[in-house]
Amino acid sequence: MLASEILSALLEHLWLVSISVGAAIAISAPVAVVLTGRAHLRRWTLGVVNVIQTIPSLALFGFLIPIPFIGGVGKRTTIIALTLYALLPILRNAVVGIMGVDAGVRESALAMGMTRTQILMKVELPLAFPTILAGVRIATVATIGTATIAAAIGGGGLGTFVFRGIAMADSKVILAGAIPAAVMAIAADEVLGWFERRVSFLS
Repeated sequence: MLASEILSALLEHLWLVSISVGAAIAISAPVAVVLTGRAHLRRWTLGVVNVIQTIPSLALFGFLIPIPFIGGVGKRTTIIALTLYALLPILRNAVVGIMGVDAGVRESALAMGMTRTQILMKVELPLAFPTILAGVRIATVATIGTATIAAAIGGGGLGTFVFRGIAMADSKVILAGAIPAAVMAIAADEVLGWFERRVSFLS
């Protein structure tokens, strides 16, 4: 087992996490904006996303595999599953953050002649950003851990070493995948935590 193999798996793992969390952010942002003004739709949508979060990761991978055009074995199914898992904390925090903006601030912005879109872009989202970032932090750390299971369906990443080590009953091979994944999760938590504190202080 070469260091280059571990580095390659580490970069692949980072790529899977980045794409999945990025996709979850891209989906959550517009959906959160829509949900803030629709209570019934908000409860239903968050309920569905919450149910997805409770499905065991390996089971979700298994459910997705036979679905035409979506499933199959490999990175596509992995990214879809990881994106679904990352949705809840990001979407929930985005909704909470936008709805948590003080009504007086909105009224002041409206009195200044701002349109609904301007209020959203220049007032609500900037004020909600620390809360949204907290959701991204939670989703990123969780996705790093969940992505190790992706190797079970050919998704690659550091989980390859974990499953290979289990098959070989070799703890060194398991640790070759588990330790870098743990370090990545800790590093992501620290970096995003620092950024979150910085943004909260500035706002």
